[in-house]
Amino acid sequence: MRTPLSLAFLLPLTLFPALAQTPGAPPVTSLGDLKVVSSVAVTEGGDLIFVGTDARVHRTDTRGTERWNFGVGDLGRAHPVITPQGTVIAASYDDSVYALDPTGKLLWKTKLDGDLFASPALRPDGSVIVATAGGTVYALSPQGQVVWSFKVGSPVFSSPAVAADGTIYFGGQNNSLHALTPNGQLKWTFRAGSTVFSSPALDAQGNVYFGSGDRRIYSVAPDGRVRWVRPTGLFVNASPIVTGGGLVVVGSYDGNVYAVRTSGEDAWVYPTGAPVAASAAELSDGTLVVGDLQGTVHAIGPNGQGLWKIATGKKIDTPVAVSDQGTLYFSGEGGALNAIEKQRPLADGPWTSFRNVPTGWGRVLTAGEAATRTAAKRAAATAVLAGTPPRGATPLPVPPRPAGPAPVTPAPPPALTPEQYAQAAGRSARTLDGQVYLPLRELTGALGTPIRLLTPRTATLTLPAGNGVQAALSGVPVPVRYVDRAPFVPLAALAELPGVTLAARRAAGVSVTLAGRTVTLPLNVPALTPLRGQPEYPALIRRGG
Repeated sequence: MRTPLSLAFLLPLTLFPALAQTPGAPPVTSLGDLKVVSSVAVTEGGDLIFVGTDARVHRTDTRGTERWNFGVGDLGRAHPVITPQGTVIAASYDDSVYALDPTGKLLWKTKLDGDLFASPALRPDGSVIVATAGGTVYALSPQGQVVWSFKVGSPVFSSPAVAADGTIYFGGQNNSLHALTPNGQLKWTFRAGSTVFSSPALDAQGNVYFGSGDRRIYSVAPDGRVRWVRPTGLFVNASPIVTGGGLVVVGSYDGNVYAVRTSGEDAWVYPTGAPVAASAAELSDGTLVVGDLQGTVHAIGPNGQGLWKIATGKKIDTPVAVSDQGTLYFSGEGGALNAIEKQRPLADGPWTSFRNVPTGWGRVLTAGEAATRTAAKRAAATAVLAGTPPRGATPLPVPPRPAGPAPVTPAPPPALTPEQYAQAAGRSARTLDGQVYLPLRELTGALGTPIRLLTPRTATLTLPAGNGVQAALSGVPVPVRYVDRAPFVPLAALAELPGVTLAARRAAGVSVTLAGRTVTLPLNVPALTPLRGQPEYPALIRRGG
């Protein structure tokens, strides 16, 4: 059995071209054409494990130098699992699960009833939960024996997630989210409006989050009751994460990354400009990193602001892998692997990456495991930041960056001065339904008013004190309209903001004064909104007459 998911990676392999990076983006190192097709698992020591287009499981060091490889019956896209003992669990499209010891020697192989697209989940007792395209979920013992099986009745591409109480959650092509007991009995099903490719994520209270082809993000309580539903513009195949700050973050094919509070309120919406099929990852400074199907890696700040972008030109539909040492790894169509060094490790949170830990366990950690993970990340990242970067890898050519202030972590340096922001806003202004609209991000950059919250309809701004306003105002809403996935705000809305005064000058444009600061927007309002003559009696004028 095959689906179109597997066809995109049967194309000729090519290396990434020179990458296009925005100012402030970190340098990228090419590890070469490693034929990566699956998600990448990272050991505690930093080694990389993945399945290649050559139908082999590969283990490399941090620089991409191969330690060993093992041939399986077909390629596979599932995230490998690395057990605490160092055993590698890999799934393949040949209907089989493989267990390899740390040196790459086969320990066992178990053949099941269908292709394995979904990533396995490792339970605390060492058993593995595996779902197949044949429509069955299995529990395999640490020795690879079938402990139990559950017939779903439709293919499963959603990777199972295991809760703290042992409940197993997964989505199916029967439009449903399923919950099984630890011994494989059905607890409940929750019906969505379409198929569920998305893999569930869990919060600290055991609530479940997933997306569906019905253009919605769902939150479901541990007992199967719906908590909230968030509509999107297109289907949601990506898998959510839950950040340390309590945000559910997931991308959609509508070209947006959505951040929704676990209680159901919108936090922000970040436009990528391309469909998003990969899961995001949250770093320990709150930065979110995600790739899109046009091949761009986006770094997004905790409040939804864009930090930097790296454009590869190669479709990215697997998550960015994050090592405890703070190295980010990403690959795209073609199989080349790239690294960004000296970043942050994963954040501490309930579910901060696709399988929750770099080793791909796919379950909620115990309190002891979480404490151990935190200590290991801190020690590994500290050692790397205090040392020198690894040698032996070839830097990719990067376009020269414009002169400007040095990057500041975690917030990026401003790419433009207030005057440059104002010029950009003036150039990008447009008329919609008779009103002049300005690009929101350029406008707030010129005025120095941070965007606290961005939703599909409104932006919530923080305004400084001044012009009669005694203290800074946090939470001032303005209407927003999206054009080509970018947010725009009506010029008329500026006049309604507390402490803002507008002055129109025929030659210079429109001046905006806020908290004693004046920014001039070079707007030619008459040109943007020209007067057009209309017939005095249009109903009486005949066409061609």
